[in-house]
Amino acid sequence: MTRVVLLHGAATTARVWDAVAALLTAADTGYDVVAPERPRTGDLRRELDWLAPYIEGAWVVGMSGGATLGLALASAGAPIAGAILHEPAAGSLAPGLLGPAAAAFVRGGTDEFGATLYGESWRPAMAGGVDDAVTARELAMFRGVEPGAPTPQAGRVLVTYGAQSPAVRRTAAEALRDTYGYRIRELPAAGHFVAVDAPAAIATLVGEIVPTNDLRPAT
Repeated sequence: MTRVVLLHGAATTARVWDAVAALLTAADTGYDVVAPERPRTGDLRRELDWLAPYIEGAWVVGMSGGATLGLALASAGAPIAGAILHEPAAGSLAPGLLGPAAAAFVRGGTDEFGATLYGESWRPAMAGGVDDAVTARELAMFRGVEPGAPTPQAGRVLVTYGAQSPAVRRTAAEALRDTYGYRIRELPAAGHFVAVDAPAAIATLVGEIVPTNDLRPAT
C-alpha cells in the first residue's frame, strides 16, 4: 500500500484531517493513511527529525504549516515519494503572507490567530488545548522557514492554492513556481482550511496524483 502522511499546521491537531482520511481509506483505495500528532516544538530541525520515521518512502500531504514543513522536507533531501502542499508559507518570497495571522495573535492569542488564519470553520477546540506559548513558537518557526528547490529525492511535489483564498496565496505559489520550479495548481471551491472546508477537493487530488501500486510517483 502507498503511505500517505497528513501534516497539520499551527493551532490545529491531526484531527483536522479526519474527513480526508476517511475519504482516502474508503472502499479499499490502497492508501495507508497516517496523520501524526506533531510535537509542536517550534524548532524546524526537531520537527523534521521527528517526522523522519513517518515520511520515508511516503507521500506527504500538508496544509498551512504542515505544507510549510513539506516544503522543508522537499528541499532538504528527505526520502519522500512526493508531496501535495496546500498554501505553505514562502519565506522571503512572500514576506507579508503570515502578517495578518501574526497581528491577530498579538491581539488575541491562539483564538484570534486560528480564526484569522483558517476562517469561520475553525474552533478553539481544534487547537488541542495548547497555550499561547506553543502557538508563538510555531508561528515563529513557520515564519522563519526559507524554501528552496525540491531535490530529486522528493519525487513529484505539487503546491496548491484555493480559488477562494486571498490573492496573496496564489502569488506565493507562483513565486515558488517561478523561483524554484514547483508545480502549482488551483483547487476550485477551496480556501486555506481545505482539510475541513473542502475535504473532497484534497482527497480527489490525492486520488488523481498519488499511485497506489508503487511508492514512487508516476512518470
